[in-house]
This record gives sequence, C-alpha cells and structure tokens, in this order.
Amino acid sequence: MKNLLLPLCLFTFTSIANAHVTLEQAKAKAGSYHKLTFKIGHGCEGSTTHTVKISLPEAATGAKPMLKPGWKIDTVSKTLSKPYESHGKTITTGVREVTWSGGQLPDAYYDEFSIQVKLSDEVGKQYFKVTQLCEKGRLDWIEIPTEGQSSKALKSPAPVLEVEAPNDIAPHH
Repeated sequence: MKNLLLPLCLFTFTSIANAHVTLEQAKAKAGSYHKLTFKIGHGCEGSTTHTVKISLPEAATGAKPMLKPGWKIDTVSKTLSKPYESHGKTITTGVREVTWSGGQLPDAYYDEFSIQVKLSDEVGKQYFKVTQLCEKGRLDWIEIPTEGQSSKALKSPAPVLEVEAPNDIAPHH
C-alpha cells in the first residue's frame, strides 16, 4: 500500500505545482466571436482566491463578461490604438480589463471565468494577462515567451489563444 501512495502523492504535488491559469479552448478562428473561459486551478500558497483580473489584448474587442453568482464585475475601458467598425459605427474605446471580485474560491477547488469577445482578423498568438488575488498573496500570470522560447519554460505564463485563419469554405447548415 505504501508503494502505491508515494507515486500518487508525487503526482498530486507535481500537478499542483505545475497548475496555471489556462483557457478552456486554446484555439479560435480569426474574425469570429469567441467565448474565452479562463480556468483558475488553485489559490495562492493554499489560500482562497477573492479577485481575478484579466487584461485583454486589442485584438479582442466587444468584451462582455459572464456574470458569476457571488462575484462583482468591474470593467475598465480605454481608447483603442486602432478604431474598428461595428454595426455601422466607428468604435474608438473598448473594455481592456475585466475584474471579478468579492467571491470565494477555496484553494481545493477550481472555477471558470468567461468573457465573450470578437476576435480581429489577425492570425497568431494572443496573450491574456491574469492577476489572481488571494487572502494570502497574489499570482500574476503575465509572462509572455520571447521569440523561440517555450511557454513551458516560464514560471507564470499568461494564458494564450492561438488565433487561426478562418476556413475558406462556409459551413452548410
């Protein structure tokens, strides 16, 4: 029995130590509407998470966060460096940060925080910086790999969305 418990304990410790904030769907089509679901897998040094802040790149526009019972949502809008057209209007400002606060996410559980966005036609990797505030401490998931560097080499990598070219053939419904 002892021989079975040691590998299980090592696996559990390794899984917790390697846990990061991740996106449920890490790929999307350029120019599409996409639901970004950020998975928070643990607290800070064993303590409860009470605030999650997500910073959006400009390639993600029209952000609409999903309500979460027991959590308050705040957004920060900023002037965009590149305005865009939506429903016949020129959009010059947009939500750049979404913060959920006041809730309780104990370390022993995970939860998901979702935002709907419209992706630009830009193909490539889009990084979303996440700050997680806890009763004891904070975790900043903000590191972006340099050219040729793997995100696996980073201690606190920002969640990444791989934006792919849309299919040339429209689906038949």
